[in-house]
Amino acid sequence: MTTSGLPMDPPAARGAGSETKPGSETKPGSETKRSSAAPRRPRTRQLKIGLLIMGHVDPRSVHIAGDYPELFGSLLEGQGIDLVRYDLDEGRFPDDARACAGWLSSPSRLSAYDLVPWLSDAEELLREIIAMEAPFVGICFGHQLLAQALGGTVEKSPYGWGVGVREFDIVDRRPWMGEGDQSIALIASHQDQVTRLPDGAELLFRSDYCPYGGFAIGERAWTIQVHPEFVAPLADHLLAGRIELIGAQRVSEARATLGHRLDRHVVAGWIGEFFALNR
Repeated sequence: MTTSGLPMDPPAARGAGSETKPGSETKPGSETKRSSAAPRRPRTRQLKIGLLIMGHVDPRSVHIAGDYPELFGSLLEGQGIDLVRYDLDEGRFPDDARACAGWLSSPSRLSAYDLVPWLSDAEELLREIIAMEAPFVGICFGHQLLAQALGGTVEKSPYGWGVGVREFDIVDRRPWMGEGDQSIALIASHQDQVTRLPDGAELLFRSDYCPYGGFAIGERAWTIQVHPEFVAPLADHLLAGRIELIGAQRVSEARATLGHRLDRHVVAGWIGEFFALNR
């Protein structure tokens, strides 16, 4: 595996869907303060977290809020995290699982079961991260690829595309989640799902259409199917360009949900607290 870690400064947010300030009007796709957020502790140091790039935002929509480095940089601003990108899809891998204090895996437009040469190396890296108990968070494709790498199953769902704002039940509340509500709402954009969890995995999140919406491996790795980094304007632009792929009715229904609350700030707090507790 070749090595290339590219430090990046957390960029400023470039899309709508930011947190609503107290006393301001709630806008479509904005976030409302809820009690699911993890308790915030002072971030006395910046943790170097490797961002494993396995895909990119559709080039036709990247002008809305950037690609995944920008989206995650904006999401995690103020969480004490210094993201270091590794472009796995271009063959740039870390030397080993100790190269960073923890790991965050990006979404992708690929399927985990696609016959792409570098994906087998990516699965090997994820297995190494788990074996060494390095802290890991897998988002969307990262959730699916970790499941597959550890012996679970990923398939196209008979439900079809899960898109728009979706609510997921919190099945197992972990210390880094703090106290709060029993569900979260985030933007979904996927056709594949995990249909069988790997041995030893513990279910964290579920919904009616996606029974295995996130899981944990021990105390130092967890995943979620939906997108905390997505903002409503980006999702709307992506949906508008995928009517033929997804179907007009489902796209219309999904776009109608984008004015609902988003719990992006809740999950951002979880990610920050998780890495802080496991440093």
